[in-house]
Amino acid sequence: MPFMKIQPETLYVVGTPIGNLEDMTFRAVQILKDVDLIAAEDTRHTGGLLQHFQIDTPQISYHDHNRNSRLSELLSRLRQGQSIALVTDAGMPGISDPGYELVAACAEAGIAVVPIPGASAVVTALSAGGLPSDRFVFEGFLPPKGSERRDRLEALQTESRTIVLYEAPHRLRQTLADLTTALGDDRPLVLARELTKRFEEFWRGTLAEAIAVYRDREPVGEFTVLIAGASATAPLLSESALKSELQHLLQQGLSRSQASRQLAQQTALPRRQVYQLALAIPDPTLDP
Repeated sequence: MPFMKIQPETLYVVGTPIGNLEDMTFRAVQILKDVDLIAAEDTRHTGGLLQHFQIDTPQISYHDHNRNSRLSELLSRLRQGQSIALVTDAGMPGISDPGYELVAACAEAGIAVVPIPGASAVVTALSAGGLPSDRFVFEGFLPPKGSERRDRLEALQTESRTIVLYEAPHRLRQTLADLTTALGDDRPLVLARELTKRFEEFWRGTLAEAIAVYRDREPVGEFTVLIAGASATAPLLSESALKSELQHLLQQGLSRSQASRQLAQQTALPRRQVYQLALAIPDPTLDP
């Protein structure tokens, strides 16, 4: 199909490489050359990409910190007949990157939105990871801390689809530890690192093995984490339900270790995971 001419009053959502510049598509290059304006997450970063492909289209910044104030300006330009390409630092805009609000606003205003597909870390990791990819759930970045993070991890305990996360290197160890507490240390996972770049790596094993590897190895590069979904025989019990059952066993006189072992056998959950929950329950023998 021949290349289609740029249309006025249109937002083009353009995918850019996640690492290797050779993954840029011919169509994406042509779109970026022909639009009136490029809305970029980081104009300096995108400037390097544009220079590489000899593109001199003007840029305007559009990122997490200015998207509310910039939204009306971009909509106004589009209504005036301009064509705008939306790009992020890497991959497809709107996938754990700025873009959703602008696309939604354009759709509501009746402004055409045209996707220009490109690389995506999610699909790239799934295609070579070796875990089931027919059904998966993308969670992006987990909440950094607090109850929101615990609630999200608890919700993933019974997720049967392959789970895909993004993680920064400085938070990888903590995330592996939290995943082990929530999902058990024998859950299979894949750590896809530096995708499409020179030091691309796929590490495969269990959560316990990953923790052991990165105990002495400094995490480097951006990670896409694939986690096997819960098996069909996994118990459909929430953390609160498990704690309630542990409380009942402790009140019967069992020690935390005994209660954890018994409940682990009943639910097929790792004993370590259950024991960590038991430690958070007050000892009934010490109650006034």
